[in-house]
Amino acid sequence: MIDRVGAPVSDIPRSRAFFAAALAPLGCSGIMEFGPDATDMDPAAAGFWRDGEPDLWIGGEEGLTGVLHVALSASDRATVEAFHAAALAAGGRDNGGPGLRPHDHSSCSAAFVRDPEGHNIELVCHAPACPPV
Repeated sequence: MIDRVGAPVSDIPRSRAFFAAALAPLGCSGIMEFGPDATDMDPAAAGFWRDGEPDLWIGGEEGLTGVLHVALSASDRATVEAFHAAALAAGGRDNGGPGLRPHDHSSCSAAFVRDPEGHNIELVCHAPACPPV
């Protein structure tokens, strides 16, 4: 289970716009932002959530380097497809289109995109009877 994930980014406004659009099909209902005056992070940070506290943070956090792979969960295949389409429309790059991933298990459906920073973002449906689109 993921409580939250933090990803280093070099252009917070660009990445904020990308994630706001890409996460809309998942029901992302909030964005929390902090500037360098409110936290020890420099530059600012933005957190995204569906229910309650932010689950995904982006920012200029020192010490975080490299490419992140984060898997987020979906309840159905239609959401996996909507995420992939929204992420590409927001400037993401395809890293594995929506479809079954039988090497994980027979009903696993997922899609992968690279965000503007090159991080690998996955949306996956693990439901045993994940309904087809």
